[in-house]
Amino acid sequence: MSQLLITGATGQLGSQIVSELTAKYPIAQLSVLARSSEKGLPFTEKGITVKIGNYQDPSSLLEAMQGIDRVLLISSSDFNDRIGQHKNVIDAAKAAGVQHIFYTGVAIKDIETSPLKPLLGDHFETEEYIKQSGLTYTFLRNSLYADVVPMFIGANTIETGVFFPAGEGKVAFANRKDLAKAIAKIVAKSEHENKIFNLTGSQSHSFSEIASYLSELSGKEVPYISPSSADFENALKGFGLPEPIITMSVLFAAGIKNNDFEEVDSSLKTIIDQEPTSLKAFLKEAYQL
Repeated sequence: MSQLLITGATGQLGSQIVSELTAKYPIAQLSVLARSSEKGLPFTEKGITVKIGNYQDPSSLLEAMQGIDRVLLISSSDFNDRIGQHKNVIDAAKAAGVQHIFYTGVAIKDIETSPLKPLLGDHFETEEYIKQSGLTYTFLRNSLYADVVPMFIGANTIETGVFFPAGEGKVAFANRKDLAKAIAKIVAKSEHENKIFNLTGSQSHSFSEIASYLSELSGKEVPYISPSSADFENALKGFGLPEPIITMSVLFAAGIKNNDFEEVDSSLKTIIDQEPTSLKAFLKEAYQL
């Protein structure tokens, strides 16, 4: 097998992908990118090669790419010039002779008509830059994580109700664990050249349905309130949340209301060879019901 480098390996998605890969890929041919040897220690202890570098440091990326054949570029969680960070990784990969790059983007109906274009448009800019680089590519477009639902509606939702301005918009939520399993399977094989995978849950759900599931699971009536964006924004300000978090929450709510994430694709189910985790099952575990 060829030498494979996983970037973003210390993050939530990246660490789960590496965990899945250790059972599918020879450790001697697997490397991870970490910001420091300390952050990379959990991988070093498993015998995985740790390369030190970060997306803002082109020279560190070029050094990390030496001897690497294929790279999984996990999109940056730092929105400050994210496209610039991604370009640094792609440029280093090309300069070092990498043959194939996998990229984790987003499954969205139409970025051009989405309220989320200012936030997520750089995913598609990154894909275009990869295509222009001449590298063989595989685009892994993930739906919204089910894992973000508690972040959107809060930990005390059973008591307070679901207060989120998504109207009746639906999302084909996917569990991060299922996505990690699928991505690990894809990158473990020297296949899937110049392909795009839309990785979504098997059903789409509204936040009204989320309230219904929580009511059923808890035995309590959990109402769903879809306020105006302005009222929602004011409520978040009242909680003292940072402005970037407020902006992101308002934009995602608008995107969901716009049905940006409603489309279902069977790729995730096919790749992991089982039914993806249902949203109801996820909520039961997340809220310990």
